[in-house]
Amino acid sequence: MIHGVIARLACAAVVVSLFLAAFAVARAVILSRAGRLAGRLPAFHRGLPGILYFTTPDCVTCKAAQKPALRALEEQLAGRIQVIEVDAVNRPDLARQWSVLSVPTTFILDTVGKPRQVNHGFASTAKLMGQLEKVS
Repeated sequence: MIHGVIARLACAAVVVSLFLAAFAVARAVILSRAGRLAGRLPAFHRGLPGILYFTTPDCVTCKAAQKPALRALEEQLAGRIQVIEVDAVNRPDLARQWSVLSVPTTFILDTVGKPRQVNHGFASTAKLMGQLEKVS
């Protein structure tokens, strides 16, 4: 009986580990692919770190949580970051180039526009602040 439980736990640990490894590889591929676009984002101004924020008009999470979190961050860092909002419906070309499959998606950009982090789904002000501190 106890050996069966241990075997199931070990199997579950392996599955979770494989999932986490696959997720890490996917993030690395997305950042690498997006990295080739560094500096070619029309609204990006070199010299300031930024957040590239993909949204859509009907995204409830974007309106209710992500946009207020970004506004709070802009207020805290007044003039020291840039937030570039992209409507993925109006700019499907950019969404495709940046491998955006869902919204909200945010990319943390360094001072030359190279993506350093990606967040799929809501990212809190504190999380974004921590990610920006690593690239500044």
